[in-house]
Amino acid sequence: MKAQFKYAFLTGLNLRIGAFAVICAMNFVFIVLGSLGLLPFAAHVTAVSLGGIAIAVMLAFNIVSDISIVGRMFSAPGAYLYALTPAPRWKTLLPGVIAMFVLDAVTMTVVIAGEVWLSFNLAGDHFGGIIREAIVSNVSEVLFGLWYVALLCAGYLLVVMMIVFCVSVKKSLLHGKRTGGVLTTLLAGILVYAVSLSPLLLTPLGTVNRFGLFFVITLGRTGTIMYVLLTFVQAAILFVLSASLMERKINI
Repeated sequence: MKAQFKYAFLTGLNLRIGAFAVICAMNFVFIVLGSLGLLPFAAHVTAVSLGGIAIAVMLAFNIVSDISIVGRMFSAPGAYLYALTPAPRWKTLLPGVIAMFVLDAVTMTVVIAGEVWLSFNLAGDHFGGIIREAIVSNVSEVLFGLWYVALLCAGYLLVVMMIVFCVSVKKSLLHGKRTGGVLTTLLAGILVYAVSLSPLLLTPLGTVNRFGLFFVITLGRTGTIMYVLLTFVQAAILFVLSASLMERKINI
């Protein structure tokens, strides 16, 4: 299993390390110069603009890298390491999922934090002072805000597992079928629709409003916490199903 983690992280790191290093170096230079008051206003604006572009660039590299990790799990020759490992499939699937989550979370957190810092410099840190004052005076709100961070992580894991599950189905149950691609697309649509309706399970904890064919549920604190847990449960279910399909038969 250590080898699985090693190669999963290396696969994801190789494609994004260059872009991440360049973005970090650029943000570091602008942050230092801006903090020392050595940048004119126009340069501050340029730095913030470049920081925003850097977020989009990093996101693109992360998507490409994640595709490489998923491809390595289901396509030759990398998939042979997963298929021939004498261990349950969940143990070979887990490293790939963790690698995608950790690498994406670290790179995007650092890049976004750099953009926020650049924005503080542009605003003369006035905005940063307001944020710090709000944090100190509303500790309970900040702690509850951590649930939204958890929700972001859960939502990301759910998206990853939806993709992995659809690929697992295509490589196992639908392999060799002429309409495999169409059925996989249909499955993805059904899955997205089912996930979008899942918050309605929390109706007793919130208020549901209907707008034509669409529903909006408003949740309080308890409902939000339960929604986070529900999202994690859905991701876990798809993980188990994907591992079961990989255990059954995966065509590489």
